[in-house]
Amino acid sequence: MDKPDQLRELWRMQDALNQRIGVHTHGMSVEEKTKWLLNYSRAMQQEMAELIDSVPWKWWAKYQKFDEQNARVEVVDLFHFLISMAQVLGMSADDVFAAYIKKNEVNFKRQETGYTTKDEHDSKHI
Repeated sequence: MDKPDQLRELWRMQDALNQRIGVHTHGMSVEEKTKWLLNYSRAMQQEMAELIDSVPWKWWAKYQKFDEQNARVEVVDLFHFLISMAQVLGMSADDVFAAYIKKNEVNFKRQETGYTTKDEHDSKHI
């Protein structure tokens, strides 16, 4: 049996979950896109806070322990919302992959040149 494309499968699964919840990311108006990008951004901020709480960041508190299992769950939660944001923007798994490749090249070029100045145009082709 062939293994499914994992990234495309994540997109399919997230779309099914969003549909089940009642969020239809296809064909949203600008107002709906704005609303859901803000909703997902806020949700991601909360998931980031929960991820931070999985790590003993309070240097003054001796009771904290690293909760790696919960950290993994929070990372997956972040993926749920990040994929949903991409879907709101009409991006497929293939679109995100292609954009990642291009942005990764930009990031490597920035490192090769020392990234001493900001160039707002170096990512316009993505």
